[in-house]
Amino acid sequence: MRDSRFDSLRQDMVEFQIMRRGVDDRGVLRAMEEVPRHLFVPETVRDEAYVDHPLLIGHGQTISQPYIVALMTSLLELDGSQKVLEIGTGSGYQAAILGELAAEVYTIEIREELARVAEVLLADLGYDNIHVRAGNGYNGWPEEAPFDAIIVTASPPEIPAALVAQLKVGGRMVVPVGAGAVQDLELLTKTASGVLSQDIVPVRFVPMIGGEDD
Repeated sequence: MRDSRFDSLRQDMVEFQIMRRGVDDRGVLRAMEEVPRHLFVPETVRDEAYVDHPLLIGHGQTISQPYIVALMTSLLELDGSQKVLEIGTGSGYQAAILGELAAEVYTIEIREELARVAEVLLADLGYDNIHVRAGNGYNGWPEEAPFDAIIVTASPPEIPAALVAQLKVGGRMVVPVGAGAVQDLELLTKTASGVLSQDIVPVRFVPMIGGEDD
């Protein structure tokens, strides 16, 4: 499934879009160089797979621009030992990046059609450490909790309480928060006494749908 035509485009993406904007995590850079992003976008936009902007993937959803994927992944500080939860599988690209860097990845997509397509593609690419579920991301994946890291790739108006509860003490969560067109990308660190929050950059994500259970 690999296509050498895209190798130089992928290397340019890493050098000019990611490294030059300050992401220097070697593991993240290696993962971005390795994962064939063009396989995670529709064939009609495959030639744009490595450009520096989001792309539509169907069902009103997008694949984030490469820099944002790299930035959010680097904020998790993965070293290969962690169990990670992703909310918003989409086409599966972010999950594949995580699969290169984490021991186990659990990813949830509320649109079953996207979840099933991503599951097949990830399996075809050999990611046996990535587990896909179709469901409401607001609820997380409680039977696999706690998680060392959580990444949310759609924007909730507020941080879902269930996700905070499923994060380990010492764990990190990256999530775009806000109900407007522009959100705040927040890094949360869970401590024994509470959650510390840090604003990173303004971002634009599709809204997180589903809602928290009462």
